[in-house]
Formats: sequence, C-alpha cells, structure tokens
Amino acid sequence: MENQSNQDRIIIFDTTLRDGEQCPGATLNVDEKLLIARQLARLGVDVIEAGFAFASPGDFDAVKKIAQTVGTEDGPVICSLARAIKEDIKAAAEALKPAVKARIHTFISTSDIHLQYQLKKSRSEVLAIAEEMVAYAKSFMDDVEFSPMDAARTEPEYLYQVLERAIAAGATTINIPDTVGYTTPTEFGDLIRGIKENVPNIDSAIIAVHGHNDLGMAVACFLEAVKNGARQLECTINGIGERAGNAALEELVMALHVRRQYFNPYLGRAADSEAPLTNIDTRQIYKTSRLVSNLTGMLVQPNKAIVGANAFAHESGIHQDGVLKNKLTYEIMDATLIGLTDNQIVLGKHSGRNAFRTRLKELGFEMSETELNKAFLKFKDLADKKKEISDWDLEAIANDEMQSSEEIFRLELVQVSCGDRACPTATVTLLTPDGEELTDAAIGTGPVDAVYKAINRVVNVPNQLIEYSVQSVTAGIDAIGEVTIRLRYEDRVFSGHAANTDIIVASAQAYVNALNRLSAALHTQEKREQLTPQQA
Repeated sequence: MENQSNQDRIIIFDTTLRDGEQCPGATLNVDEKLLIARQLARLGVDVIEAGFAFASPGDFDAVKKIAQTVGTEDGPVICSLARAIKEDIKAAAEALKPAVKARIHTFISTSDIHLQYQLKKSRSEVLAIAEEMVAYAKSFMDDVEFSPMDAARTEPEYLYQVLERAIAAGATTINIPDTVGYTTPTEFGDLIRGIKENVPNIDSAIIAVHGHNDLGMAVACFLEAVKNGARQLECTINGIGERAGNAALEELVMALHVRRQYFNPYLGRAADSEAPLTNIDTRQIYKTSRLVSNLTGMLVQPNKAIVGANAFAHESGIHQDGVLKNKLTYEIMDATLIGLTDNQIVLGKHSGRNAFRTRLKELGFEMSETELNKAFLKFKDLADKKKEISDWDLEAIANDEMQSSEEIFRLELVQVSCGDRACPTATVTLLTPDGEELTDAAIGTGPVDAVYKAINRVVNVPNQLIEYSVQSVTAGIDAIGEVTIRLRYEDRVFSGHAANTDIIVASAQAYVNALNRLSAALHTQEKREQLTPQQA
C-alpha cells in the first residue's frame, strides 16, 4: 500500500454511476451505464464506483458487466458500494470478480443523529460492526474502502476511534463524507487535519472525501480538504446526485489544473511544477459531460462552471474587446483544454458507412451492428437536410440511437397543424407492443401539447409531465434540436431524450422514450408481483 505521506497526486474517484444515478429521474439501464463507464475510463478516472451490487439484480449486472469490460489491466479500479452487512459485501465481491483491479466500499453511519434515529444502535455496537465488516470485506480482496456516513456531523473523538479500528481491520482508503452537505470549507479542512493528527495509523490509508452540494460549497470543501491531507476526491460528472448533487468532477479537476502552482506545495511539490495533479485527460471532459447529460436527462445549466454553454461565451463589449486582443484578459483557461473545438465538418452526404463507423469510434462510441445501421440511416437523412455536419451532430445521432434501442412503443408517424389562426392539432401513429399500428389525434394549446395528448390516447399509461426542455446542438437554423423531458408516475421519475432537425419529431420521440422506460418499469413490477414468495 502506497503511504499517504508520499502521495503527491490526487486520486479521482467517480461515483456518477452510483451516487449520481440516485438523482431523481436519472436512472440508467445497463447498456447506458456501460457506455458511461467506457467514457470515464477514457477520461482517466482512477476509480469507478459502478453501483450498489446488492441493491437490485440490475445493479449487480451493471457492476459485473463494467468489471468485465472496463476493469482491465490498464483500466481503472472498479468499485461497488456495500452496507456494513455480510450479504451486501458478498454480493459486491461476487459482482467485482471479473475486474483486474477491484475495490469494496463499505459504510455505516457514525453521527449520533443517525445512530439514534436510523440505525438505533449504540456507539460501541457500530464500532464493532465497522471493524468486523471491514475485515470481512478484506477476506475477499486487498483494496477495501470504509466510510463513516455523516462523518461531518460525527463527534470527532468517536470518529477517530472508528477510523483507527477500520484501518487496523484492513481498510486501505478512509472516506470522510459530508453526507448532508452541511459543513463549510474551513470546518472540513479542520476535520481532515484533525484526523491526520489524531488517528495513530492514518498513514496506512489514503484519506478520501465525499460531499454533497446542499449549500453550494462542496467543491470548496474538497479543495480545502486537499490542503489538509485528503488525496482522493469522490465526485460526479456535472455534479449530479441526490438532492443538490455532489462535488463536480470537472470543477475539481480544472481548479487543480489551472491553480496547480497554488496547490503544488500542499502535495510536496515545487510551486512552479507543471506536472498534472491528477491523471485526468482534460480534453475528454466536455464529451463526458454531454454524454452523461444526454443519457440521464439532466441538463447542464448554461452558466455552469467549466461545461456550461456560456462558460467560454462573452457578451460584454469590454470582455469581447479584451478577448479579441488577448484571451488571457478574461479567460483563465483555453476551451480546448476541456475538449471544446471548432465545429469542423467531418462527414457529408457522400460519406460511406465505413467512414461513419470509424468516426463514431474515434468519438468514443461502440455500437452494435443494428444500432450502427439505424444511426447511419439517421445520418444520411440529416446529410440531406444539412450541408455541414459536425462531430456534435454525430454525437447527437449516436446518443439518440443508443437511448432508443429498448423500444416497447415505436413512433411511426407524427403530423401537426398549427398557426396563429388555427387550432393546434396532432396525428400520431405508434407501433404497440403487440405489433399493432394505432393512430389517434388530439388538439392542444400548442403543437407539442397536441402531440403528447395524442400519444397518451394511444399508449394509455398514466403519467405527469414535469419537465420539458429544448436546446440546439449547434448554431444555425438547420441545427439539430435536442429535447429532454421528465415524467412522474407515483413517486418515480422517468426521463426521455431525442434529437432531430424537426423539433416536433424530437419532442414526440423523447416522450415515447420516457414512456418506454415507464412501461418497462411497470412490466417489471407486475412480473415481481406475480412471483410466489419462494420465486421472489
């Protein structure tokens, strides 16, 4: 085990596929998780927390498939979360077997409020459980991480005892979570320093931090933790996650990159060292951000740091004048650092299937033959409508096809009639699960409303539309429009995404995609309810 005092770089632990997926409406299927995991590997993250193996058969399958395909010799460590319960730990170990480098991440609450109201256990009981379960995880693999949940609200002296016992039992990483996003940067830095000074065997483990953004301070807290000895940062792409989300990977990485002269001394380096502080390939950041946004349906706000649409845009005349003379006047980093490049034309309507396949591979998409064929037809259709096709257009086509691969209902036709003197009317035809074509029509307050009402008449699945958003992939009147919607059914949220040069068609397809996810969930629920207790 590498001694923490000799650790002169920051380990990036990505939990987009575990904590990030817990964001309402961001549920991913196994194929989508695999796609994101591959991109995270290209990004260069050190650890991928692939899921919570014991949580469901789907989670177990996702962890196992990611371990098989991404957990290679030169790939990242693949990790599974597990409660401090034997069944959880055993499931995690089983799912992680295919990975060359694997880690079990086990946790238990330690704050008095959690002990009293959630666990209903005493401090001494939790102390014994933590020690026993870390040792049990250690019996499966050498790489074990332990988290005292709600550490930021745990009495420090008790926290030191728990950590000392966990390290003695075999934990190689000790993660300090601010589970509810309560702490401030100074307090968090003091907590990490206190752990370094008061846990006798702390040099036998890496100190990690995990935190939520409820007060908007997660990234600031993490950077203060780095200054005080934390060497692993647990974060998510675009900062997605429960409630207000997690610390954002792209913000942490670029803060450490742009301000490395400031952070170098805290990692025992010369202040003027140009060596990167992380293993992240920053040129993959923007692509990863878009992929996660498209697959989860969680849009990135325009003013989001690093990856927002306005992050490198300048409206002010003074700013524009300065940037034209020298970018450094108002830009502290080059857009190309995160993978933003000019929208160069890469393919046209005369390009063949092989060129299309090759370019998609270069962009990081690995598609089945069926998906590729469908995507190629969409590309040809787009090429007839647009003179200039960019990498972003190709990404939109690929993402759209890979999300719509699990079809229950299929959109066959959508036609609208609207205008300032007309009543918005829509006609839709859907192919049902039984292979039957059903056509219906409806009127609405606008063309999209009419389309959705017509689809509802055909599908007849109760739902509530809670979010509808549109954004263009590129500039220009012929740009592809991306539509993201979210539906609520009872207490669950389902997202849908689609892209098309016709925004009405994209709106219809996004709605059908969300309804497919909802229908699939209802079908799975019905099957479970039909099982006998023995079968379940």
